[in-house]
Amino acid sequence: MMDNKYEIIIYWSEADQCFLAEVPELPGCMADGLTQEKAVENVKIIIAEWVETAKKMGREIPKPKGRLIYA
Repeated sequence: MMDNKYEIIIYWSEADQCFLAEVPELPGCMADGLTQEKAVENVKIIIAEWVETAKKMGREIPKPKGRLIYA
């Protein structure tokens, strides 16, 4: 499945008091969780929803590039 190959960046948000998981290749695609594991579990759901929505809207879906050279 294509969506499990996107880079996921996980970091702690002091303001939100939770971990955030962000997918840089998919604009606006991110999720949170009280643990790193939960944030990753949640963002996998959001990735699938992001891709499904993009398909329905006829938008281009970026191919996973792996590790970005900037961040």
